[in-house]
Amino acid sequence: MRLTPTALLRGLAGGAVAVVALWLVQAEPSVRLDAVFATLAHLSGLLAGYGILVMLLLMARVPAVEHGIGADRLARWHARGGRHVLTLCLAHTVFALCGYAAHTGVDVLGAAVGLMGYPGLAAAAVGTALLAGAGVTSARTVRRRVRHETWRAAHLLTYVGAALAFAHQLSGPDLAGGPLAVWLWTLLHTTVGTLLVWYRLVVPVRQALRHGLRVTEVRTEGPDVVSVVMQGLGLTALRAEPGQFFRWRFLDRRLWRTALPFSLSAPVRDDTLRITVKACGDHTRRIRRLRPGVRVLATGPFGALTAHRRTRRKVLLLAGGVGITPMRALFETLPGGPGDLTLLYRAGNAAQLVLREELEAIAAARGAALHYLLGPSDGPFDPLAPQALRRLVPHLAEHDVYLCGPPGMSRAAAAALERAGVPADRIHSEQFTF
Repeated sequence: MRLTPTALLRGLAGGAVAVVALWLVQAEPSVRLDAVFATLAHLSGLLAGYGILVMLLLMARVPAVEHGIGADRLARWHARGGRHVLTLCLAHTVFALCGYAAHTGVDVLGAAVGLMGYPGLAAAAVGTALLAGAGVTSARTVRRRVRHETWRAAHLLTYVGAALAFAHQLSGPDLAGGPLAVWLWTLLHTTVGTLLVWYRLVVPVRQALRHGLRVTEVRTEGPDVVSVVMQGLGLTALRAEPGQFFRWRFLDRRLWRTALPFSLSAPVRDDTLRITVKACGDHTRRIRRLRPGVRVLATGPFGALTAHRRTRRKVLLLAGGVGITPMRALFETLPGGPGDLTLLYRAGNAAQLVLREELEAIAAARGAALHYLLGPSDGPFDPLAPQALRRLVPHLAEHDVYLCGPPGMSRAAAAALERAGVPADRIHSEQFTF
């Protein structure tokens, strides 16, 4: 089962409409200033609570959502939606303060001190602070300066913030419409909480116990690039598809704290999984020093860059750098006859080409086209320019395009493909830098 982006957005929008309807049922028209502030506080509070649930659902790793929409798109929606949720939380706080101040005749500071005397409101303030902390650590300027473990810890605390917000909603006036409203709100929270526990805790533990994955080989593929081969039991039960990725946790002394997202660089066969990793940070450099026998926890598969996105007979695979890893798996497995598949591989020079012998063997066996686009990114000739792409790939506009590479290269390539006549909905890409 794969949920489409349109279906999910419509479902989430329908939920927001239902929340507004719940507010309208409870609203009591009044021109008093304190009543106006109070009803606005109720609306923003209900929408903020619903928004928190949506943010948790997007990151719950539900397979139907992940495989239909893509982890990178879900992450972007989560980041964008998180800013709106924080805005609603702050609006709820301001409206509540102003309403209480207008009702009691005190200033806003006095209203804040007075409201903190209510345990439910104090808990809500702590929850809002935790959510704001996660938002601050996710800001681009801050995110680049904090360790991944710090960022992750701040996000784990959002579960506490969501729980405190839920407790506040049950004890406050936002659900004053009656037992049915409380029951529905509780059911919604229970459903999302169950999905989180199941897919982020129970399923990974069950997979680890069932498959017993261990590193069997680490081999050099190129400058700062290695392939990690892992073997386990019954790996076909994972139903991993070429183009998908897992979150890998290597139970090594220096790596076990972090789960790293890497694509499969070969189809699953003989109970063996393989990833190909370029050293570009502390964690990826440590992967080169892994030893056979190290236990591995693999959560997944995730991602929507699979054969299910294909709509045309002819397919162009366009890879940049280590983005060749999912493309190599797709190059081997996508159905097609001679002339149906073309792979363009962009790299700075020939020494940076990864898995070259495998790619050439696949191209020869399948009658597929393979072109290396070499040269510096700031050179005088751009091999990803629209006219260059049309020369390399006849009838380019009739192709589906699978695209994976560094963010800058992917954006430039997508723009060039559109200028070359490929519709945007036939350019399928996924970024793994989230």
